[in-house]
Amino acid sequence: MTIQTVFERTEKKYILTLEQRRLLLEKIASYIKPDEYGESTVCSLYFDTPDSRLIRSSMEKPIYKEKLRLRSYSTPKRDSNVFLELKKKYNGVVYKRRQTMSYQQAQRYLTEGELPVDSQVMREIDWSMRYYKDIAPKVFIAYDRTAFYSKTDRELRITFDRNVRFRTDHLDLAKGHYGERILDPQLCIMEIKALSAMPLWLTEVLTELQLFPGTFSKYGTAYRLLEERKNRYKGGRNCA
Repeated sequence: MTIQTVFERTEKKYILTLEQRRLLLEKIASYIKPDEYGESTVCSLYFDTPDSRLIRSSMEKPIYKEKLRLRSYSTPKRDSNVFLELKKKYNGVVYKRRQTMSYQQAQRYLTEGELPVDSQVMREIDWSMRYYKDIAPKVFIAYDRTAFYSKTDRELRITFDRNVRFRTDHLDLAKGHYGERILDPQLCIMEIKALSAMPLWLTEVLTELQLFPGTFSKYGTAYRLLEERKNRYKGGRNCA
């Protein structure tokens, strides 16, 4: 399987109940097939500055924003493939640069700055990592994903994420994918990723089921929860 390293596409998110997910899959079953990863647990370390500059900027919904993360599919071992990613969004279009490396190489890069490979993609990621001063792992996020793609268009992907959870300690992908849940277990996040407009068969089913795009930032939700707790703690101390 060839690993794609550069992406340019639109991404739309929908918050669905598990029953809505079942009905949707039932209606589009003849148009889609399981992705190579199929069912997987996606684990990501999000990088940020000490003052959370990247996520604070992202939550202001600017025309341009970016995220840096290290991603694996399941808990990695030293020689497992992981992906160091730079994800940019400009005017509604997502641009992603992704460098594949072993987990051991990723750890060496993050601790010693040793480039795992000399490639254009890696140089772009490295420039952004160095641009943000004191950037470091900030939060771990995991979720269980089921992925599909269109039988007639490999660039059209539909993913469903459940059991979204996070932690701010043990920020190491090798420590397992446990964490505190931040999404109702009866809900899932559907993402439709495409290079161009959605096909008619998909828009008709979305309309029939009255499913409309929404928003849900996994890192943003975790950040808001942490800030709310911090503010409550401060408020409690001030009242003491």
